[in-house]
Amino acid sequence: MKYRFLLFDLDNTLLDFDANEAQALPRVFAAHGVTLTPEIRAVYDAINHGLWQDYEAGKVAIETVLNTRFAKTMQHFGAEADGAAWERDYRRFLGDGHEPIPGAVELCKNLAAAHTYEMYVVTNGVAATQEKRMREAGIEDYFRVVFNSESIGAQKPSAAFFDYVFAHIDGFDRTRALLIGDSPTADIAGGKNAGLATCWFDEKGSGKAVSADYTIRALDELYEILK
Repeated sequence: MKYRFLLFDLDNTLLDFDANEAQALPRVFAAHGVTLTPEIRAVYDAINHGLWQDYEAGKVAIETVLNTRFAKTMQHFGAEADGAAWERDYRRFLGDGHEPIPGAVELCKNLAAAHTYEMYVVTNGVAATQEKRMREAGIEDYFRVVFNSESIGAQKPSAAFFDYVFAHIDGFDRTRALLIGDSPTADIAGGKNAGLATCWFDEKGSGKAVSADYTIRALDELYEILK
């Protein structure tokens, strides 16, 4: 067995964040009297993506991402919004979504049943929301620890995030660890810089040139890698 320690990203690796977001965003805008049009969604996506990139680069705190993205979106259209209040509503609606990626529940169950691997989650998401979604998706109990950037105080792809993870796994050996995730930057670049083997989950077949040790488009392809 080449790999013992399996580090899984959560959003769009095990849980379908895109589907969760699609049901939550219209609800939060509607709760504040706004219809989420394609134009508003495009502006929100651009602002949100930029803020998350800044967070991954260590330029802003997670609170800045969460508490300004809705306010900045509405400011673009000449309206004021209480970003923190909108975010609280969004967290509540997002927490209602826990759709797994196809094959994720079966994969977690089967790997845990093998009693061969130690499984962990490494995520940049918000702790309470992520834990609720994992619990409701039925995968929480398969993982020994959920390492969350909000709790750690550092984020993927930073060395500080991975150093914390390694220090809090008993007997950890990075030469026997595999990181599985969908983000070329946070997961693959971050993992490689930390000395880990990486598996890029490219479900949509983006065709990007990503320097991962393995690339898969379906989670059940992971079984072959772990043989």
